[in-house]
Amino acid sequence: MSSKPYEVVYIFDSVLEEPTINEKLERFHALIQTPGAETPQVNHWGKRTLAYPIKKRETGYYVVAKFDAEPTALPEFERLIKLDEGVLRHLMVVNEGAQPVPVTPGKPDEEDDE
Repeated sequence: MSSKPYEVVYIFDSVLEEPTINEKLERFHALIQTPGAETPQVNHWGKRTLAYPIKKRETGYYVVAKFDAEPTALPEFERLIKLDEGVLRHLMVVNEGAQPVPVTPGKPDEEDDE
């Protein structure tokens, strides 16, 4: 089985400090790390106001991580995230790159000035 590219968006409780969040990320990513694979690319977006309260919180600390992982490692990875009370929400998707934009029939191009 080959590894696939994944992207995870984490929303941590905003009361957590960045070193604590980094510790949690290291623990999560250790589960999906395959020998010889690149370390996950982690992008801290910082504290943001949530669209609606989650667990009575108005703000969350957003982190986006991209990594390659074996699909068999994901159930334990997600279980650990769900058990962590510091994570308000998370979303994991297979990162398949840029998606093609559907072409919708509409007005013809106006470049043909005759």
